[in-house]
Amino acid sequence: MDRYPAGLTALVVPVPETEPVVGRWRTTLDPSATYGVPAHVTVMYPFLPLDAVDRAALAGLFARYADFEVVFARCARLPGLLYLEPTPGEPFVRLTHAVTERWPEARPYGGKYETVMPHLSVGYDSDGSTFDEAGTAIEQELPVTARVAAVQLVAYDGTVWQVVEDFPLTAAGPPP
Repeated sequence: MDRYPAGLTALVVPVPETEPVVGRWRTTLDPSATYGVPAHVTVMYPFLPLDAVDRAALAGLFARYADFEVVFARCARLPGLLYLEPTPGEPFVRLTHAVTERWPEARPYGGKYETVMPHLSVGYDSDGSTFDEAGTAIEQELPVTARVAAVQLVAYDGTVWQVVEDFPLTAAGPPP
């Protein structure tokens, strides 16, 4: 059985600038990497079934926000999760809250967590020594700076995750 149902969608911010630093670790520690998921910060997962997504509404929502710079300077851990912490994190939180406000049926991580914690996942459920090794190696290559200029709608097609559409962050002023 597949890990994801076909037609499942997510809203993500890909961060290709981090791939040289985390790519090899994600390949072994993050099962989603084998399904074509690039290094990213999640805005909303799961989102809506693909056939229910209003792309024009998403474009309008994200166009209200300006692009921004983010720095990944720290590798951190939670039980069962190794991740990079984005600074600032608040713009990601605002994007997630905007999606939830517009589509209240979409809850971050299915409502599993009350607090939105922006992060770039490196790996899951590893023994402590593997996380220690990965964290040490990654920290030596930080910081990584990236410009966040769009949010992507991605969908699982039954085999891999595919980019459906990019939604640029185009506002000239500060986010609402």
